[in-house]
Order: sequence, then structure tokens, then C-alpha cells
Amino acid sequence: MANEGFNLNRLYEDSKKALLQPKAYFSSLPIEGGLGEPILKALVYGVIAGIFVLIWSLLNVSGFSGGIFGSAMGIAGFFWSILGAVIGVFIGGLVVLIISAICGGNTEFEPNMRVAAAIMVLLPINAFLGFFDGINFALGSVISLLVNLYGIYMLYWAVRGVLNAKEQSARILSYVLAALMVLFLIIGLATRSAVQRATGWNEDKVKEMMKEYEDEMEDAKQKMEEVEEEMEEQGQ
Repeated sequence: MANEGFNLNRLYEDSKKALLQPKAYFSSLPIEGGLGEPILKALVYGVIAGIFVLIWSLLNVSGFSGGIFGSAMGIAGFFWSILGAVIGVFIGGLVVLIISAICGGNTEFEPNMRVAAAIMVLLPINAFLGFFDGINFALGSVISLLVNLYGIYMLYWAVRGVLNAKEQSARILSYVLAALMVLFLIIGLATRSAVQRATGWNEDKVKEMMKEYEDEMEDAKQKMEEVEEEMEEQGQ
């Protein structure tokens, strides 16, 4: 299938099909046409994800505290989402290539990079669902896990479809990756819980301390302004 060039309307249609019909989409994904298109696709996904990160931080509905720190983390998250997406599409292409090679599939870099870029449609979805982290960390982690498990499902059809890997190998590897993700989540939540019990630290405690520090900084700022006004008056 020939590459038709990059445009936002086709990106929207491709993204929708990749999400809702991964089997059909990855059976007809173009594997040639240069690296420009997958890079631009990853860039757009990164920008959209970054916008959600910024919005949730400014609205204080994410895992970050509001106020000065929330805004700073939101802005940093916005730019990191973009940079991470562009870098990530190359790393993702290499990871998909390794998986494809294990399963006896295509080992050329461009097709694997195109698969990685297509699966990165989950970036903005993960970012959009990030507000669950602000509700409850464990809930946010489970939702993120479900999104990532769907990513493995997409990868399975990509490896079987456009990358022409062996069906049984792809299926076994998908099960292994899914099991590892679940295991890491369980270990992570258990470790977090143990640390909180041992130290007494939790999300509310951290947010409370950050709020106190922000208030102190605001007071210091007001005092500096008062001192500057007094110095100006004395100078006159």
C-alpha cells in the first residue's frame, strides 16, 4: 500500500481505526514512505498528551499539587510529553523490532517504527485518564495498566499482521508481556503501601507540605514587595 503523505484528517481516521479495529488496521498499515510520517504522528500524539497533562495540573485534578508547583509540573509535563514522544517513537521502533525478530517477523526498522508510532495513539488516552491519579493512585495505576494491556493487544495484531510474525510466538510473547505488567503493578503497589506504613508518608501528607511551602513562598513574595515599596518611598 503506497504512502499517501501526512495530514491531520488521515491521522484522525488512522488513529480511530487503530484503536477500534486493530486487526484490520495492522493488516494494511503502509511499511514504506520514510520516517517523517511516524515521527510527525508521534509528535501530534505527544502534543495532545501534553495538553491533557497541563490541563489536569492547572485544574489540580491530577497527581500533582495545584498552585505554583502544580503549574510548574504541568508545564514541564507538557514539554516532556512532546520530547518523550519524539524520542520514544525511535526507542519504541527498536523494541517492536526486537519483539518481531523473536516472533520470526519483519526486522527492518521502518516498518517496526511505523507500528510503534501507531500504537502511540494510546499516549493521549493515558494522559486524558491521568486525572484518576488525583482521585486515587491505585485506581490510576490500574486504569493505566488496562490501557497498556490494550497496547499489547494492538502490538499482537501488528506483529501478526503487517510484520508477518508467527502466530503462536506472538501469542505467547503477548501473554508473557501482559503477565509482567500485572506483576510489576502488584509489586509497585505493595512497595508503595509498605513505604507509606513504615514512614507515615502518603499523598495527602505530601500535598499538605507542598501547600504549606507554597504559602510560605507567597508570604515571602509579599514581604519582598512591601520592602521594595518602602525603599521606593524612601528614595523619593
